[in-house]
Amino acid sequence: MKWRSPARKNWTYEYDCLTMFGNMEVTFEERAALCALNRIFGFEPKIGLRLVETLGSAVAVFNEPGEVAGTLGVCSRLKYAPLITGSAFESAAMELEWLEREGGAFLGIGEEGYPALLMECDDPPIGLYYKGVSRPRDVFEGIPQIAVVGTRGLTCYGKDWCHRIVESMSKSRIKPLIVSGLALGVDVAAHRTALDCGLPTVAVMATGIDDLYPFRNKDVGERIASTPGCALVTDYPPGTAAVRLNFLRRNRIIAGICRATILVESKIRGGGMMTARLAASYGRDVYALPGRIDDPVSQGCNLLIRENVAEQIGDLGELMAKLGLGQTDLNLKSDFKAQVESYYRGQLPDDEYEDVVKLASLIKSRRGVSIDELCQKLKWTYSRVTRLATILECDGFITVDLLQHCCAKK
Repeated sequence: MKWRSPARKNWTYEYDCLTMFGNMEVTFEERAALCALNRIFGFEPKIGLRLVETLGSAVAVFNEPGEVAGTLGVCSRLKYAPLITGSAFESAAMELEWLEREGGAFLGIGEEGYPALLMECDDPPIGLYYKGVSRPRDVFEGIPQIAVVGTRGLTCYGKDWCHRIVESMSKSRIKPLIVSGLALGVDVAAHRTALDCGLPTVAVMATGIDDLYPFRNKDVGERIASTPGCALVTDYPPGTAAVRLNFLRRNRIIAGICRATILVESKIRGGGMMTARLAASYGRDVYALPGRIDDPVSQGCNLLIRENVAEQIGDLGELMAKLGLGQTDLNLKSDFKAQVESYYRGQLPDDEYEDVVKLASLIKSRRGVSIDELCQKLKWTYSRVTRLATILECDGFITVDLLQHCCAKK
């Protein structure tokens, strides 16, 4: 069956997705054709997008097999030409109807709501499957998107800092959209904290939109899908199960959607490292949380910092400013002790909360006091003082110099 294709456009740029596809008006037929091409060229979207560029529309790719064969190289022609059929188009059209019935949608590249930053990448997906109670444009437009990613084997240190980072963003003057991958560990911690703090969050999945994986995070996925301003997103068609190869495609979308990526904890090899490096390759800012040099889940972060791929996270107020989110509410308060109490209340166990406040107050009253002097004054162990001082330093309340002298900053 032949489908009527829109008039061809004269593209003036060579393979510039933002120029080619920005602000497209997409008919049902064009959307179905883009959906079919996304299924066919999912792992090599550049080839599919080049066909659309050359032939003028996605529908034309299915209408003009001769042109397609002439455009594809020999290997690509043998691999893909047999897949570009009328039945592939019809299957995609039925899939769109199913999505509508199930409360989902398919966003072809260039459609309203398709993430603009993703189109700036050289390998954006041809389309995205979407599920949420808000319109895609209300989720992705007019709000900065920040990725928070990392290891599945999250430590207490990483969980604590993931919570602090996301909570600090919730207190910023400009509230961002938190993007992650719904995986165990850092991903789900970032999603949960965002939801609990009232921040919108998007989960980019490595499965079909109908499969919330892993099952342990199903409640978080359902909460995201039902919360205004939040959404589930994937470029995999419904029915796609989680396999290892799928996560690379997922990671590139996370990196491409966001203006900055924050790596909380990661081994030398892992999905979080992959996302951070992809973000750097797209020219986006990357930040990493430093950790102990002998801790495997901090070695990836430490490596990116050494290589100058990522900037070290220290002062959270400074991080918020670098992310373009403005000052946090805590920085607007005047009393030092009140700032510390307000910031850590509810974050730490009661005994640790009291110790942090006591330590901060002592450092404030004795500028330049050393760690050893603090140990003597408080009658605490060295490890206890340094651990709590590190918390205060990383949150921007104090500075500790090379000689371990402490000063209050606020």
